[in-house]
Amino acid sequence: MSSNFEKGWKAQENSEPFPKQVRDAVRGPEPMRPQIQKATQQLTGEINRLDQAANRLKQRESSIFKKTVTAVQAHDQESSKAYSNELSEVRKMQKIVTQSKIALEQITTRLQTVTDIGDFAATIAPAIGVIKNVRATLGEAMPDAQGALGEIGAQLSSIMSDVGNITGTTFYQAENSEEANKILSEAAAIAEKRMSESLPEVPNTSSQSIFTSE
Repeated sequence: MSSNFEKGWKAQENSEPFPKQVRDAVRGPEPMRPQIQKATQQLTGEINRLDQAANRLKQRESSIFKKTVTAVQAHDQESSKAYSNELSEVRKMQKIVTQSKIALEQITTRLQTVTDIGDFAATIAPAIGVIKNVRATLGEAMPDAQGALGEIGAQLSSIMSDVGNITGTTFYQAENSEEANKILSEAAAIAEKRMSESLPEVPNTSSQSIFTSE
């Protein structure tokens, strides 16, 4: 059963509404707010999956780190180089997963604050850009997450298109929008800080690194 936008969205009384004829014309198979809530719930599910992946990577990192330290202390250069390379790759994956998780957390929080149609351009458009970027970034670390994120992004894009068609407004949804880049940059900075604070350096047995090629 179709429902007008004003009823489905339940906008706050003190918000500045679009013209009545526009609000009355915005219709769809579901009220707008439940569609946004569905998207945020799906994003929360992906965040939980990323959290679980981060925990698995942390355990793997810890195990490889111990092996690396043991090889370094034993002056086993061949093993220490191999473990060091593996450790570097795992930490790279950790950073990708952590950064993606933080970015999705940020846009989920923003989507949960959307209360009226006027919030669309400022919230949903950059959220779509962030999801597209995260989806591409996770291609190596968590390829199975791409399908779900693609679906969520498509849902938000559909909502934006429906509203844009009615209001005659073209919403900017590019991956490289200024606000989307800002969110991603903040997530990268936070992830970098967390990684630097939580991950120990591999010790050396001499003043010169044993990983230096001769």
